[in-house]
Amino acid sequence: MIRVLKAGLYTSVQDLGRFGHGNFGVPVSGVMDVQSAKFANVLLGNPEHAAVLEITMVGPELEFTEVTSICIVGAEMGPRVNGAAVKNNIAINVFQGDRLTFGRLQKGMRCYLAVLGGVQTESVLGSRSMYWPVTLQSRVEKGDELKLMEAKETSFKRHAVVRFDESYVVSDTLEVLEGPEFNELSKEQQTILFSKTFTISNHNSRMAYQLNETLPNDLNAIITAPVLPGTVQLTPSGQLIVLMRDCQTTGGYPRVLQLTEASINSLAQKTTGNTIRFRLKPWNLDR
Repeated sequence: MIRVLKAGLYTSVQDLGRFGHGNFGVPVSGVMDVQSAKFANVLLGNPEHAAVLEITMVGPELEFTEVTSICIVGAEMGPRVNGAAVKNNIAINVFQGDRLTFGRLQKGMRCYLAVLGGVQTESVLGSRSMYWPVTLQSRVEKGDELKLMEAKETSFKRHAVVRFDESYVVSDTLEVLEGPEFNELSKEQQTILFSKTFTISNHNSRMAYQLNETLPNDLNAIITAPVLPGTVQLTPSGQLIVLMRDCQTTGGYPRVLQLTEASINSLAQKTTGNTIRFRLKPWNLDR
């Protein structure tokens, strides 16, 4: 079991998401940075979809009440076990009474703590991803106890750090596809969209990232239509809103762009004041 001594800024249990319920208005949710979470699970021999702890900006303090193995991937947040520094991208054993803490955020925005067998919280609609009111909580809280799979022994010793391509964590270029209403933009608007640098505002969360700079806009609102994580909406005021994992399932603003999965992962590692640029990815009709 993991006992939460301090919850951190925003720590939640997430897996790869809750699919097949969009017709009821249920968001997909799931880890913001799929690449990091999958890698952490693979290093432990877990299924890619095993539930992990998503840790945002300020880490929690956790106590392990039983022996298990863990791995941390994603943002660099100075993790320590019993005060001794541990590295990202390596599977390590922890024992009864061990405490995991985090220091100052050095790079990125979110890291992922995988445990052997995955975090065993309640599964709701086929997913353990926290999202209130689908689940009782939206994040872990001080005093919570998170169930783990029983590990009779830690059967391996690993000392090598596996190389993980973290270039996407710091990259400021987001590859995008044309959205359904992209061609309603004028040529001038399209040029601005791909030549301008945009800054992430302080309104950024698991639901959406709003950008500070605006795009001149005279498009009409659309009839409410489906949206997905990664959909870029253009509001009447010209503000761009990039929807993220906890986004709604429909919207009435023009959908001018759609981020690729890799770009959603990259944006998930950005925070207030970081800058991004959009780069159009051509459709590959051969695949």
